[in-house]
Amino acid sequence: MFEQIKHNMETISGIEVYPIISLLIFFFFFVGLGFWVFSYKKDKIQEMSQIPLDEGSIIISKDRQQ
Repeated sequence: MFEQIKHNMETISGIEVYPIISLLIFFFFFVGLGFWVFSYKKDKIQEMSQIPLDEGSIIISKDRQQ
């Protein structure tokens, strides 16, 4: 089965560019994600990390009927 797929892929002209494009897309996505994570403000991260520990705050969702 793999030989049949391999033969079909070899006969398509220009097919060798697709693995390169997919590698570049994933590479730039993860580099961008890493840049976004490391450039995130530390005080915002600290604020979000305290959300589960806040016992006094009550969160009311828009879906819940009052």
